[in-house]
Amino acid sequence: MKFGVVTFPGSNCDHDTLHVLRTVMGFDTVSLWHKDHDLQGCDFVFLPGGFSYGDYLRSGAIARFSPIMESVAAHAAKGGFVMGICNGFQVLCESGLLPGALLRNAGQKFSCKNIYLRTETIQSAITQQLEKGQVLTLPIAHAEGNYYIDNAGLKSLQDHDQVLFRYCSKEGRLGEEHNPNGSLDHIAGITNAGRNVFGMMPHPERAAEGILGNKDGRKLFEGVLQMV
Repeated sequence: MKFGVVTFPGSNCDHDTLHVLRTVMGFDTVSLWHKDHDLQGCDFVFLPGGFSYGDYLRSGAIARFSPIMESVAAHAAKGGFVMGICNGFQVLCESGLLPGALLRNAGQKFSCKNIYLRTETIQSAITQQLEKGQVLTLPIAHAEGNYYIDNAGLKSLQDHDQVLFRYCSKEGRLGEEHNPNGSLDHIAGITNAGRNVFGMMPHPERAAEGILGNKDGRKLFEGVLQMV
């Protein structure tokens, strides 16, 4: 299996993601430029965090028109794997590859800290190494991570087990005091109906090595390893 990481103008987590995929996990990984159309034979494409095009409109709203996104959409339509992290999650929502939208944080401030996530489903490539209900510690760094979807969309996500993670307490309890950005239903990550497109606001690539003091994020990449 071959992996690719897309760089948009303003991406700042692309090298972090490349490092984890190449060096930590040992995957065959290439860098992809936003103006290209060629995915270079990648089976799994990552859209990393950052501030694509400066996020001058809505986060991800301009990046969705980058030439490579046409190829990413075609790749996903054929069942190819795509994962968006933080700003990458926003790009996927703006592109229509994932339902819903990311709004300004409820507190109207940029939030950068470690948070707790509760695993809601293990029926996905990135959560299959986890246990349902397992709590992870991962960092967030965003100003527009407030996930929103209409009532019909939320019911569909719930009915089809498409919620990957919810913000929670250390013990796994839900509550607004544990919701760092005001996301609807405490949602921190979702998958599409086909379970081949994933999006999450927290950064697993920033918590994948012992030297960083946290390897919880590595568990998601280990799930992908089962497919290689």
